[in-house]
Amino acid sequence: MSTPYEPAEVVVVHAGQEPPGWWDAALFLAGPTPRSPDVASWRPRALELLRELWQGPGRLVVFVPETETGGMPHGWDAQVAWEDAGLHLSDAIVFWVPRDLATLPGFTTNVEWGRWEGSGRAVLGAPSDAPGLRYLRHYARVHGVPFADTLARTLLFALATVTPGQRRAGAHRWLPLPLWRDSALRTWLAAQEGAGNRLRSARVAWTWPGPDGRPFFWAAHVAVEVTAEGRVKDNEVVLGRPDISVVVAYLPAPRPADTRVVLVREFRSGAVTTDGYVHELPGGSTRPGTGPVDPLATAVAELAEETGLRVAPARLRAHGARQVAATLSAHRVHLFGLELTEAELDALTTGPREHGVTADGEHTTVEITTYGALLTDPDVDWGTVGLVSTVLR
Repeated sequence: MSTPYEPAEVVVVHAGQEPPGWWDAALFLAGPTPRSPDVASWRPRALELLRELWQGPGRLVVFVPETETGGMPHGWDAQVAWEDAGLHLSDAIVFWVPRDLATLPGFTTNVEWGRWEGSGRAVLGAPSDAPGLRYLRHYARVHGVPFADTLARTLLFALATVTPGQRRAGAHRWLPLPLWRDSALRTWLAAQEGAGNRLRSARVAWTWPGPDGRPFFWAAHVAVEVTAEGRVKDNEVVLGRPDISVVVAYLPAPRPADTRVVLVREFRSGAVTTDGYVHELPGGSTRPGTGPVDPLATAVAELAEETGLRVAPARLRAHGARQVAATLSAHRVHLFGLELTEAELDALTTGPREHGVTADGEHTTVEITTYGALLTDPDVDWGTVGLVSTVLR
């Protein structure tokens, strides 16, 4: 990470040039490019403003899809490949569209906007009298993309999304700030590098924002050097989301099969069950961006939200953290056990059954089952079976 005493530095990477080996933040100046030397480019003014506005600390890299003298003389195929790499490397993509249908029509810009409008990294700006912007403005509103009618304000919006920056070097540059700030991605990356493997490249395929606009679900097409095998594996996508905490709340019985276990029933669109619902343990995640995550505090809060049962944190017994679907998702489950009293189980059985956070679309129903029934119920997934078995073993 950059340090407070480092000076602010702006490094410009023109079309065809190689980017530097590290930076704290990176922008791409997308928008119409003059096709004639008689038409002035807007990008030199944008660079002047960025040098004035970037306060750092650290290095800001700016990808400019024109040569230093203007235009794109190094060939169409090379230009497209360079732009695609720069767009993927950037933390924010600045779309400034001073459209003039005669001199700066911006037809390619329309296509680029369609590719990146929902990325969580786009910023849109255009003069108030620019034609043909209605459709772009509409989808800026749909995706929550900042919009401004001056170049300076557009750049300020972009800089706000990348401040403070964070130092990335080598292949880490392929992980844009919105993902780099995500704890699930950093946990996955640390695990791979701790095992001796090395990230070679990454392309963010998509992100799904949480309520605060930060990525909640994400997918990245990665190339990983598998050191032990002497090869690079580059045909997989890593899925990620915040780690979750789950609670196995149970009342022991003389026969283990008769031990009663608390589940919640909840509609989830991905369910492949006889009733269309999942039957799972109480649990969930802390929203990203709310500070350091405390798995125990999350477990206590989720148990209360999904079952109505409130307990002191000291009563929960930790069983560690593991992945539950390692071939599909990088996130982990922090597992906790809670031995119930008869009175607590009675309250769960006779009290309100419907719970959840309605504002988040969450509707949960308390279900009481036995360990024996759970083992033979095809609507309870293998992950839940394994988690319960771990606590009750």
